[in-house]
Amino acid sequence: MNLSPARARGILKELKFRDGFVVAVIRDFKTKDVLMTAMQNEQAVLKTLTTGLMYYWSRSRQKLWLKGERSGHYQHVRRVWVDCDGDVLLYDVAQVGAACHEGYRSCFYREVKKGKLITVLKRKFNPRDVYR
Repeated sequence: MNLSPARARGILKELKFRDGFVVAVIRDFKTKDVLMTAMQNEQAVLKTLTTGLMYYWSRSRQKLWLKGERSGHYQHVRRVWVDCDGDVLLYDVAQVGAACHEGYRSCFYREVKKGKLITVLKRKFNPRDVYR
């Protein structure tokens, strides 16, 4: 997906940014597994729609970030869905490497089982090796 800036701005006008943000839900375009969720401001949505790569707003760092800029684990946008209220975007992506900064394919690598939090996925990389 690589929209022109004019078309991307047209999409932005259809969205409802609550307190400056929309929720982004990211899933694997083939398996439909949810990989992660994050927040996007207008700039992040615009960059995502015009480049075809996932951009987010980091609330902890207070800055725009390109997913994979440090790790090389980019997310290539295949399809974009907008919910009925216009305040949540669902992105189908081709994930390079792992989506989770903890080294797992998905940020949803833990499950509640018998009242305990159990890790159910295997790490794809060691975060200390990637994020020094």
